[in-house]
Amino acid sequence: MGHDKFINIEENLEASLMLAAELFHSGKIFIYPTDTIYGVGGNPFDERAVSRIAGIKSRDETKKFIWLLPDFENVMNYAEIIFESHIDFLSKIWPAPVTVILKLNKRTREITKQNTVAIRIPSNDFCIKLLREISRPLISTSVNKSGKNPLNNIEMIINDFSNDVDAIFFNSTNSENVSSTIIDMTTEEPKLVREGSIKFVELLNKLS
Repeated sequence: MGHDKFINIEENLEASLMLAAELFHSGKIFIYPTDTIYGVGGNPFDERAVSRIAGIKSRDETKKFIWLLPDFENVMNYAEIIFESHIDFLSKIWPAPVTVILKLNKRTREITKQNTVAIRIPSNDFCIKLLREISRPLISTSVNKSGKNPLNNIEMIINDFSNDVDAIFFNSTNSENVSSTIIDMTTEEPKLVREGSIKFVELLNKLS
């Protein structure tokens, strides 16, 4: 793999965004920084891309990946939020390292053959700009083999995963080393799935 596939976002943000969008639309997969740890990304509606990501993680293909979206309006294109209190709650907390499991709307259920999805609006400039550029959800899953700890050191990521992906986008500065908090909001009472950088009890205080 040539060094042109290791891209420092800080050196040329616009070129990085254009390349990442081009890779996304052509069914390729790439590693990129988020508001939490580094993620492996691709188009969740492209079966080949989804299968490749599951393959490099040695992960069961029935396990679903987190989607990143740029804003609440985009979330509502795919998800179905029944409870008014949930809409208020999510508009208060996002963008943030908080991932929420939501029911998909009928159209998206038919496309993905799944009923729910975990979604996050990330508080990360590169992610938000890329998401606006691609106008689609972006897969975000930790850089690791299933059952192993996620990698967040760029040298280790390049060493272990450079042959498995089409590009690696990185920052000079280290990103956060804590995964997102995951909450299940498919029922009226939110349930904690995984505690991350933001505590569940703090989030519940914002639920009106």
